[in-house]
Amino acid sequence: MTWSIRHDDEGLIEWEREDGLATIRKRRRGDGDGYIVRIDLLEQAPEGRTYRRESVGTETAADEYVDRWQTEFALEE
Repeated sequence: MTWSIRHDDEGLIEWEREDGLATIRKRRRGDGDGYIVRIDLLEQAPEGRTYRRESVGTETAADEYVDRWQTEFALEE
């Protein structure tokens, strides 16, 4: 399944999985010192409820989490 951008605003991007049961969010920290990346899967998702949150120093590191999670939590078509 594919991910699409659901929200793109200054300092925050959120992707939603095609089935609507998972989101990934990347945002700049409030103090401007790095990024927060989180994935949230609803209980109804085939994988079950999952929530992970990571704080990283660079946007590159945040993008690596986004890419990893989009691959790890992609549904088989």
